[in-house]
Amino acid sequence: MEKKFDITLIKAVIGLGNPGNQYYKNRHNIGFRVLDELAAQYGASWKEADKMLYATIIHHDQPLLLIKPMTFMNDSGRVLPWLQKKGIKADQIVVVHDELEKKFGQVVMSFGGSHKGHNGLKSIIGMIGPDFWRIKVGIARPADRDEVSDYVLSNFPPDQEAQIPSIIAACIAHFLPN
Repeated sequence: MEKKFDITLIKAVIGLGNPGNQYYKNRHNIGFRVLDELAAQYGASWKEADKMLYATIIHHDQPLLLIKPMTFMNDSGRVLPWLQKKGIKADQIVVVHDELEKKFGQVVMSFGGSHKGHNGLKSIIGMIGPDFWRIKVGIARPADRDEVSDYVLSNFPPDQEAQIPSIIAACIAHFLPN
């Protein structure tokens, strides 16, 4: 039986990305960009703690933590002990990340699964296992497998960057319907 998503059970949303302005518009940073827009829509401000930025919004009459790991992608899971100390379990977390296996702009929600080579997911799975929610934002795959690292760390081309606001809106609507 497939697990049904219920936003009222979610306590934290982790957006994956790399810290620093030079990475902000990279494909790999779409998770940060989704969370920045969500925080802006709710008028939330970012605070620092334990190698991360976090903000709290009130959604469906309950607090929802927004988390941006400031550890670089490969160590994204280092934010999990902080969440666990707050009593937040894996199935109460949504991770927003880029997805090579989806066409550009496709937004898919799923529960559980493997990391498929995504180092941010690999780090999180290493800390709490695979049973958490994911918002996968399609960035498509480069033709040459050897170019994946450069590809995810490059900016979206202008025609795709122009579509990012609507993709971010789709992410927010997808897991936080009104």
